[in-house]
Amino acid sequence: MVIKGSRAGDSAQILPSEITPESVYLSRRQLLQGALAAGVVSSGWVTPSHAQQQALKYAHNPKYSLDHAPNSYEDITTYNNFYEFGTGKGDPAANSGDFKPQPWSVSVAGEAEVTGTFTLEDVLKSLALEERIYRLRCVEAWSMVIPWVGVSLAELLKRFKPTSKAKYVAFKTVLRPSQLPGQRTNVLRWPYVEGLRMDEAMHPLSILAVGLYGKTLPNQNGAPLRLIVPWKYGFKGIKSIVEIRFAEKQPPTSWNISAPNEYGFYANVNPQVDHPRWSQARERRIGASLLGSRVPTLMFNGYEKEVASLYAGMDLGRYY
Repeated sequence: MVIKGSRAGDSAQILPSEITPESVYLSRRQLLQGALAAGVVSSGWVTPSHAQQQALKYAHNPKYSLDHAPNSYEDITTYNNFYEFGTGKGDPAANSGDFKPQPWSVSVAGEAEVTGTFTLEDVLKSLALEERIYRLRCVEAWSMVIPWVGVSLAELLKRFKPTSKAKYVAFKTVLRPSQLPGQRTNVLRWPYVEGLRMDEAMHPLSILAVGLYGKTLPNQNGAPLRLIVPWKYGFKGIKSIVEIRFAEKQPPTSWNISAPNEYGFYANVNPQVDHPRWSQARERRIGASLLGSRVPTLMFNGYEKEVASLYAGMDLGRYY
């Protein structure tokens, strides 16, 4: 699952049947604006309980946003990949009610001057929340348009003053088998781990998301903190993050450990490199009609102009 911002000519790639009606989207905007006027929207980060999300105060970022309305909230929150809650697309929504994303802390370690354990409030303190409407692109060849709310990953990482030895940044998901039933199975090696090369992490497109549709993340979408890297497949978007580690060597990643012949470290969207069991040349938009709903997959998920230079000289068929 990866994501995509607005590009010239991209409107032809989005089918009318997959777009939330404008009246619904505008109503949501008006509701948030009314809440702001009434002073009921949080002025900072409020971690949700498992039963209720909280509204967020944020600014829309048009530079990194599709100019189309997102998928419906129901689509976004009931069709998910989050193996900690089960392998079925509906399992995360069905099985995440007991997960408690508060209180929450994140440990920072490795090749940086500022390390330690920080509350989520401290991690996000003074960082501006912004909405970016991106497209989540899944390796199983489906996608949906999602209005993420988050912070610049680069701005957050700079706070910890990574040293010259920091060539990569690694992330780890919380390990709580009592609340995450999927972790009581051996479908993957737990806890889930992921990583980026430092220049990928510092790219302005990369964000840490804390919400969607103007509210804090639901449990099934990675509460309270998840990674979004728009030119990569969604399995790079590690959820419920509890550790950030700056590393000199390339860190292990969960799907690469599990099936190295199928899932590489980079996970860049590349329609020319098929998954061993299916083609990645076309994708299906969730919410679109089944008839004619598959569209061509774009290189780097449509961000070729912005990120191709990160991989200049690399064999992208080998480093997939």
